[in-house]
Amino acid sequence: MAKLYYDKDADLNVIKNLKVAIIGYGNQGRSQALNLRDSGINVIVSELEGTANYKQATSDNFNVLGVEEAAKQADIVQILTQDHVQAAIYKNNIEKNLKEGDSLVFSHGFNIHFKQIVPPKNVDVFMVAPKGPGALVREQYEQGKGVPDLIAVFQDFSGKAKDKALAYAKAIGGTRAGVIESTFKEETETDLFGEQAVLCGGVSELIRAGFDTLVEAGYQPEIAYFECCHELKLITDLIFKYGISGMRDRVSDTAEYGDITRGKKVITEETRKAMKKILSDVQSGSFAQEWIDENKNGRPNYNKITTEEKQHKIEKIGQTLRGMMPWIK
Repeated sequence: MAKLYYDKDADLNVIKNLKVAIIGYGNQGRSQALNLRDSGINVIVSELEGTANYKQATSDNFNVLGVEEAAKQADIVQILTQDHVQAAIYKNNIEKNLKEGDSLVFSHGFNIHFKQIVPPKNVDVFMVAPKGPGALVREQYEQGKGVPDLIAVFQDFSGKAKDKALAYAKAIGGTRAGVIESTFKEETETDLFGEQAVLCGGVSELIRAGFDTLVEAGYQPEIAYFECCHELKLITDLIFKYGISGMRDRVSDTAEYGDITRGKKVITEETRKAMKKILSDVQSGSFAQEWIDENKNGRPNYNKITTEEKQHKIEKIGQTLRGMMPWIK
């Protein structure tokens, strides 16, 4: 069992007199910056001037700087831009401005684990990864609660990297819910696998396959959408709150019997083999290299596939039906 850390295990004083630079004021950046500031931490923000995120940061009364100036001033540099631009930002703007004893922080291990960013030996490198979207991180903090975090130490120059990670997690509310210690390798590989095989790739393809099966059998697409897409939230909410067994206790016996006797006919041994291949591609770095090359080449496959997928019948039907349900907004 993983060890859990809570408020009592973390000391805010470890980072109280340090300046934190948040590089990127998007979903996570804004929430982490606001939570850190509300916890009494000195925070500066870097964002591209003229963007909506820049305007939001200035509206939130942050001192918004360029990346180089923010990195110069900061003792802790948290990079919260998208994965595919982090390496360039680091190499062009951050690396030369790191001082001995500074800390480089991430909320996803992709660029460190796959060596797109190779930090100098005289800085701490650690991760604080909230297991929830930025809006939830902020919302829970404001309610006096928190979202569970993962922490990981990649490089401990100061001998206090773990203490800094726990203090940072406490400052954004993570230790209120519980913090689990991991590694950059574990966080990165499990995160990529989960997105591809289950949370995004697996679920979206399962929804479309169910929808297509019903429509091809002559059922109305609106009914197929409700049964295979819309109602999914009801089930995932139950699983989120009560676990899989708890969900089964709360649906009809007919639904539960269909679940336990038919689920394995959909998720077969072949599906499990495909999942193992996906995990293998993540572990070997071949997926990471594919994604890096895709971005270098202007995203031809990404653009082609996303354009095609948006033309699927489920998208048009879904847009119409969601328009009939203003409460979901």
